[in-house]
Amino acid sequence: MNNIKIVRANLSDVPKIQKLLKNEIEKGVILYRSDDEIAMNIRSYLIAKDENNCDEIIGCVALHIYSMGLAEFRSMMVNQKYRMQGVGSLLIAKGIEDAKNLGLKEILVLTYKSYFFSKFGFREIPKIEIPDNKIWADCIKCSQFPVCEEVALIKKI
Repeated sequence: MNNIKIVRANLSDVPKIQKLLKNEIEKGVILYRSDDEIAMNIRSYLIAKDENNCDEIIGCVALHIYSMGLAEFRSMMVNQKYRMQGVGSLLIAKGIEDAKNLGLKEILVLTYKSYFFSKFGFREIPKIEIPDNKIWADCIKCSQFPVCEEVALIKKI
């Protein structure tokens, strides 16, 4: 894990991010976002790279800001061959640090893997507490809507 670095994504990373997310998008686990949508939000994306192969993105997460106090982690993914090696933890730790530096108060996440986020102090909340702008901006586009098995979690920072 010493050779993993977390950096801010740039526009040339968009196709690589799409490639990393492709399988989970096809399964309906991650919401599809167009190249243009990722590009418009590129400043919110953190990517993980293996210094031994800097051409490949091995993980990503976006810290999407909804308001002065609330952001959401979305599009979290780690390449299958790098899982269980701490890459996801590095991405989330850096995302939490960024959120603190921005002055955010809370981070929301919708996930099938609540146990992972609970390690970072996220606690489950009823979906009714999710801000309306999240539901109507993102959830409505999902093939799982309105019967979704994802768990909503939030972390105060």
